[in-house]
Amino acid sequence: MSEDTVENPKSLIINKGINTFTVLNLFPYNNGHMMIVPYKHTSELEAFSQSENIEIMNKLQLALKALKLVYSPEGFNIGANLGRVSGAGIDEHIHFHIVPRWNGDTNFMPVLGEVKVISQDLLVTKRKLIEAYSTLI
Repeated sequence: MSEDTVENPKSLIINKGINTFTVLNLFPYNNGHMMIVPYKHTSELEAFSQSENIEIMNKLQLALKALKLVYSPEGFNIGANLGRVSGAGIDEHIHFHIVPRWNGDTNFMPVLGEVKVISQDLLVTKRKLIEAYSTLI
């Protein structure tokens, strides 16, 4: 079985490009939390070529469209954490987060229990987003 099939529970990859791949976050802040991950291993934003920058932005836009189609969020957080002090979990490899947001999506669980509750299994999310991507590309 290919690593990138919908059925493979070991892979959370949604889409692959020439310079990047798009993957579900294993520890999401919200349903549909994805990351655009460049293949280039760097901690420096300015190290990306023009073609890499263009693909990163195109993949962010594609992810945005797919998330709107599947989840109809009311807003998004899009960004990258550059350096350990900014919150980067993997500070030596830049990646870009896209997090769908809804009014009231922060509840008492993360505030009181230091726990985040996601209401949908990651493999269900993966299946829905791969289907949305197939209609968009």
